[in-house]
Amino acid sequence: MAIKNVLVVDDSPTDTHLVTQILKKLGFNVIYATSGEEGIATAKKEKPDLVLMDIVMPGMSGFEATRAISRDPETSHIPVIICSTKGQETDKAWGLRQGAKDYIVKPVNEKLLLEKLKGL
Repeated sequence: MAIKNVLVVDDSPTDTHLVTQILKKLGFNVIYATSGEEGIATAKKEKPDLVLMDIVMPGMSGFEATRAISRDPETSHIPVIICSTKGQETDKAWGLRQGAKDYIVKPVNEKLLLEKLKGL
């Protein structure tokens, strides 16, 4: 499946802007959500080809939202890549256990992001 539409779930306007600039430059369409709850609802409604998920957000964490998206039959086919400032190995391992396909530490590197997207 070719990735065209990417849902970025992040409560930071700065991080969202930076990731969006990279994605648009690479030719992707970008949809936004600013919380875990909104991310789940948007994933169900829009059915993006990929979700880039922050971890630390008010309310539901990105770990919880990733788990919900990856376990819901409506959205379980959508790959999630966690994109967070939390770079500990335990965070990465926990993110993958929640259903994420990969993990990127912020600030996002354009070349690394493209490699991860091609890997899907």
